[in-house]
Amino acid sequence: MDLYDKKSRWKIYLAIAGVIILLVSLFYTRFLVNQLSKEAQYKVEVTLLAYNKFLEDNPGDACYDCKDIGFLLNLVNKNTTIPLLITEDGKVQENGYVNFGTENLDELNRELKRMINRGAKPIIDPNTGIEIYYKEPAILNQLRLFPIIQLLLIAAFIFFGYVSFSSARRAEQNRVWVGMAKETAHQLGTPISGIVAWIEHLRALRDDDEEVNEILDELGNDVNRLDLIADRFSKIGSEPKLETVNIFDELESSRAYMQRRAPRKVDFQFPDPMQSKALFVKLNSHLFNWVVENLLRNALDAMGSKGTISAEVYEEGNYINIDLSDTGKGIPHGKFKTVFQPGFSTKKRGWGLGLSLAKRIIEEYHNGKIFVKKSEENAGTTFTIRLPK
Repeated sequence: MDLYDKKSRWKIYLAIAGVIILLVSLFYTRFLVNQLSKEAQYKVEVTLLAYNKFLEDNPGDACYDCKDIGFLLNLVNKNTTIPLLITEDGKVQENGYVNFGTENLDELNRELKRMINRGAKPIIDPNTGIEIYYKEPAILNQLRLFPIIQLLLIAAFIFFGYVSFSSARRAEQNRVWVGMAKETAHQLGTPISGIVAWIEHLRALRDDDEEVNEILDELGNDVNRLDLIADRFSKIGSEPKLETVNIFDELESSRAYMQRRAPRKVDFQFPDPMQSKALFVKLNSHLFNWVVENLLRNALDAMGSKGTISAEVYEEGNYINIDLSDTGKGIPHGKFKTVFQPGFSTKKRGWGLGLSLAKRIIEEYHNGKIFVKKSEENAGTTFTIRLPK
């Protein structure tokens, strides 16, 4: 199992753990709400009993000295959290309210109608016909909202944490890539200079030998290629110079170079610059050709010794799209984004940085996009490079 499969599995495990935590929180909160709701109803019933007992024991002023009256008044007035309305014949009784923040009977009666319209059910004393309407304590509504608030806070924490860590990791990766690229260019510079000197020395020794000069010319071409590669690496991390070029000419240059190094049974179907209407984009030729050659090299590896590599160029709004297709083994749909991650590779050799650097070159240096447009296993893959006009 490679690094990115493990990463995907960990994401799934963390998502499952998050869902479990949320469900447990929801169920436990619902349990607490139900318990508190029963408790509130019980308090209302006790208040109703106390209120009726108070009326029975206090028909007039004669019984204010009864031994139970202080306890009953304390019991009725003890409620400080549950809004109550004591009604008879559909009207709020005088002093039959608590915890509503007002003593105006008209306002309390209007509130009673609103509670009835919202489906409030009263607790009724069957002997006296007195009804008590009540609202649930505010803490119940707060508890119902608690899982949602908890979820939002956890999601915000995870989001900002992920963004922060991703930014730090990406910055660290960029520093590593830039350092590696510049060090590679520096290390290549010394042997390239030495090889150039030896080629010129051999040319001077065998200036009249055509066969030797032909070999030296080819060696010179390869050294120029190495010099170009070193130049490409040196441009990573610095702002490249962009020039306006015809995209068909750039594609033809990459095709010509790669076709000479491809198996003969591989067919290249690229648009002819002489027969295509010129489309101009601003790019750095060295870096762009590196991207195209990288895609073509991957296509050759995917096809083996035979197949077809084709290119299509078309306009889409303010962009010019280049589709590069092959008839190779394809990419699984779940890997469309993973192939651009550093270190990802299906080949036994290589560092898995080619497509990652290609993405950096196109998106950061050319303000474009590169992505897998479509792919089918054992049928082929199409990469799209999108560049602004």
